[in-house]
Amino acid sequence: MATSWGSILQDEKQLEELAKQAIDRALAEGMLLRSAQNPSSSDVVTYAPFTLFPSPVPSTLLEQAYAVQMDFNILVDAVSQNSAFLEQTLSSTIKKDDYTARLFDIYKQVLKEGIAQTVFLGLNRSDYMFQCGTDGSKALKQIEINTISASFGGLASRTPAVHRHILNVLNKTKEASKILSNNPSKGLALGIAKAWELYGSANAVVLLIAQEKERNIFDQRAIENELLDRKIHVVRGRFEDVSERGSLDQNRRLFMDDQEVAVVYFRDGYMPSQYNPQNWEARLLLERSRAAKCPDIATQLAGTKKVQQELSRVGLLEALLPGQPEAVARLRATFAGLYSLDMGEEGDQAIAEALAAPGHFVLKPQREGGGNNLYGEEMVQALEQLKDSEERASYILMEKIEPEPFGNCLLRPGSPAQVVQCVSELGIFGVYVRQGTTLVMNKHVGHLLRTKAIEHADGGVAAGVAVLDNPYPV
Repeated sequence: MATSWGSILQDEKQLEELAKQAIDRALAEGMLLRSAQNPSSSDVVTYAPFTLFPSPVPSTLLEQAYAVQMDFNILVDAVSQNSAFLEQTLSSTIKKDDYTARLFDIYKQVLKEGIAQTVFLGLNRSDYMFQCGTDGSKALKQIEINTISASFGGLASRTPAVHRHILNVLNKTKEASKILSNNPSKGLALGIAKAWELYGSANAVVLLIAQEKERNIFDQRAIENELLDRKIHVVRGRFEDVSERGSLDQNRRLFMDDQEVAVVYFRDGYMPSQYNPQNWEARLLLERSRAAKCPDIATQLAGTKKVQQELSRVGLLEALLPGQPEAVARLRATFAGLYSLDMGEEGDQAIAEALAAPGHFVLKPQREGGGNNLYGEEMVQALEQLKDSEERASYILMEKIEPEPFGNCLLRPGSPAQVVQCVSELGIFGVYVRQGTTLVMNKHVGHLLRTKAIEHADGGVAAGVAVLDNPYPV
């Protein structure tokens, strides 16, 4: 997948000059992170790491990823409403994975009490890589779907201007015009605004559940600002604030102090380390409320790796999406090989295959946030330890995607510009809103391209491995 600026990657002096220009433009555009030294304050900020050039993406695969996003929205929504499927699928996982078990406990409590929420909001991001076949052909393969705190919709809207700028500096105006406009934060805000409107209380606010130390605050502010433009106010609060100041009235309406909350938007609560007993209590309070949660606990469970693996079983999509064979075909075309590690013959066989050919597999726990997967020798050691233990049910095995590497230059604060061989991961943002049983919104709202050096197996931008990028359609 060649581009017309490949030769520039060999010219160190020119790269240095272009890097300076790119960094200044990134700062001017608001591609910002708080500093690692002081993540609670915006007094000192830095640019979010990014590529000097956009990276090649096959236009047919970009179109395919967009075309299937509304199907994924419907699928996630269907899974979240199917308590029998969730219970059966996660039954072995919750025995050995405390975190998933705690989420599931809250889910069961809410079901038992009766779900007060009538408006349901999904803001998700489906992530893919481009599998390169032995004949050089490329195929779109899903890595995962993020159903909670799907980030970088704000910063992704700032990156096109930076890459256009660099290509224009090089007099590559035709190439610059091929960089797609992209504004996920606007679309994500549209979904939140719709849920707020359907909730039906003009004075209610959106509660954004945030971390105290949040380097990625500007990404979140992009969505807050879009909402404020629509006269919808956003209040930021931590789980601790919900514990201290949150309450439900007799109709299970949620209040923070005296302020009614229409929508709860989680940008925290996706990793075990983000919970203590007080935070679990706060999460339960939020889930019991009438407010539209993004996501509600069922939708968070629908995004687990175990559910992803079960969905790849023959006949399951057909059962969840009856009468929708075209959607089923589009979804299934993106699935990589996924294997259960539950106790029994099927799990034994998957482990044997992975130990025999470790380069072809990835071991995944039920975790979000990047940096959790195991590859190669680490995976072999883990499987040797797990293979006779029921704990193995808290993991899944996945076929390892092998994309075709390409050259680019990575720009990171405090590091010299680095020309390396890279691979990319494409994310498509999806938004849906359901009122009762009626789907009132279902759309794709933009994309995110993240690129990393090939020596880094796992981890995203927030984990400090990948950098922000733009697709250059080829």
